[in-house]
Amino acid sequence: MASSEWEIPPELQPDPTDHAFDLDVALQSVVGVKALVPPDAFTAQSLGTERVGSGVVIRPDGLIATIGYIVTEAESIWLTTHDGRAIPGHALAHDFETGFGLIQALGRLDLPALPLESGEAPQPGDVAVLASAGGRKHALRCTIAARQEFAGYWEYMLEEALFTAPAHPSWGGAGLIGGDGRLMGIGSLVMQQQDGKGRRVDLNMVVPASLLPPVLDDLLNYGRPNRPARPWLGLYAGEDEEGVLVSSTARNGPAQKAGLLEGDRLVSVGGQRVSDLASLWRAVWACGSAGAKVPVTIAREAMPHDLTIASIDRRAFLKPPRLH
Repeated sequence: MASSEWEIPPELQPDPTDHAFDLDVALQSVVGVKALVPPDAFTAQSLGTERVGSGVVIRPDGLIATIGYIVTEAESIWLTTHDGRAIPGHALAHDFETGFGLIQALGRLDLPALPLESGEAPQPGDVAVLASAGGRKHALRCTIAARQEFAGYWEYMLEEALFTAPAHPSWGGAGLIGGDGRLMGIGSLVMQQQDGKGRRVDLNMVVPASLLPPVLDDLLNYGRPNRPARPWLGLYAGEDEEGVLVSSTARNGPAQKAGLLEGDRLVSVGGQRVSDLASLWRAVWACGSAGAKVPVTIAREAMPHDLTIASIDRRAFLKPPRLH
């Protein structure tokens, strides 16, 4: 979104006098990210070939943390600073387990770096600022609504994700800045939940910044965590009152090759009953690392079927970052 097209209503913007740090300087650390992805990339159909979001400078040398789906398979990246400069960037890594993406600026940013949250974890009720690129007009005063497990339909799960309210309209890669001026997390999704009165409330799911330091050196050195990859099935799943259903499968992915069909109900994986997305992904990952055979029991038209899915490393489907 261009800055002329929208802004957070003034009454929802953060008040600099509420913070012990210089809010406007901290907001300079949030940059615009535009990634261009080739049309034949695996993620082009689902995520598009032109992706726009934000990222946060976390080191003075121009290292930027963002959300991984913006930079996956990116051929070129442009960063936009608060003062209107456009600087090329390079996608260094996408960690599928946490969801973080890393970008290295290929020119001098000369921007402040936000320190990562390292103290006590954010608690529900804490006040924070969720900021996309563009300064205070694109920053939202928000509250930590919850800190709890999150399971996504795309073979993704966090033990403790942050949820913030109200929701930011440009959440992808936005920086969640805590009361001490540290980076508490990176914006990932917008979700809808019911409040206690049955009203629909929009929340942002934010990946906690505390998950980045343990994998940061690996991501910089290898482009991925230095451990065996999780088994990937190319399976998109959803929940209903009765359990877990196959929503779709990746074209030519392991689940499709094994014969899984849209609408199949997933009953058990590796001998473990699955009742929701969290139990599904835990059971898949318990089968071993990428390459493991994953035994699945499904119900199709109420009849049980047993299938074995030969998992792979998700990266085998993706274009690697281009070296500049």
